[in-house]
Amino acid sequence: MKKPGSSLILNYNISTTIAFIAIVVFFIIFTPNHLFIDIRNLVSIGTLMPDLGIVALGIGMLMICGEFDLSIPSLIPLCSYVFAILLMKGINPALALVILLPLGAVLGFINGIIVVKTGLPSFIITLSTMMFWKGVIFSLSHMAPISITKYINPHPYFEKMLIGTIGKLPIQTIWFVGVAIILGLLLHFNKFGNWIFATGSNKEAARAMGINTNMVKTTCYIIIGILCVFAGTMQSVRLGSFNATQGIGFEMKAIAAVVVGGISLRGGIGNMLNIFLGILIIKVLENGLILMRAPVFGIDAFIGLALVLFAIINNFIQRRLA
Repeated sequence: MKKPGSSLILNYNISTTIAFIAIVVFFIIFTPNHLFIDIRNLVSIGTLMPDLGIVALGIGMLMICGEFDLSIPSLIPLCSYVFAILLMKGINPALALVILLPLGAVLGFINGIIVVKTGLPSFIITLSTMMFWKGVIFSLSHMAPISITKYINPHPYFEKMLIGTIGKLPIQTIWFVGVAIILGLLLHFNKFGNWIFATGSNKEAARAMGINTNMVKTTCYIIIGILCVFAGTMQSVRLGSFNATQGIGFEMKAIAAVVVGGISLRGGIGNMLNIFLGILIIKVLENGLILMRAPVFGIDAFIGLALVLFAIINNFIQRRLA
């Protein structure tokens, strides 16, 4: 078994760091009037990035374990809808969030238990649950938004805790960094993290070592479910309403960010710092291209090209290290 922290060094991919620095420098130089480093733009990035970033951190850990989760664009609005309903019932927002956390864990557990018990590809299973929960949330909400502002306003402490600021720094950024640190410690300095790497590298060998690979995978899905609760609640409070389309497209962007961060699609290889940087790269690309007045509907094309490039580079590096 690897020593605690060794996976942080052994799986570090310097190409992600170099790419992040290069992209930031590029946008600092070439955005009109150097708008990229305008404090208002940096605050905007820090405010919006955690919506995707917090969930993507969990997706990265799951992919190291060798599995996928495409259900997040349905879990996020489902949790947000339940949060809105609880508020309408007169429940305190903080208590509503606490009540929601077990719901997220159950939703993640359902994904995990179906994957490990059926042996079917997680891509197919979570695609199915995404469609199922999407149908449920569309039916329950009739796709109508629900304003929650009047329920949040009497509890300013809750709003400040989730979407406030410290000086110019958005609280969402602090939550994002905090989740990254917690998951990083779990992944690189805890035996459960070693189990994740072992399961993703060679499931049969991990079982021979006495690792309960089914438990490891299911736990990773549970973590994602909990993160969906937090991200969905934070987004709802920021927007002031529930919307059935919250989180739409997050599944592909999360996978893209993780791949850019050097995570192997085959599992067993990855680093939380690289995942964190991969998320930053995706959001910086989106933001910088908008500032450079790239066609809004063409931004995904640029991100797609970047994703292919990073996949080729990471594959090359992994082959050289093999």
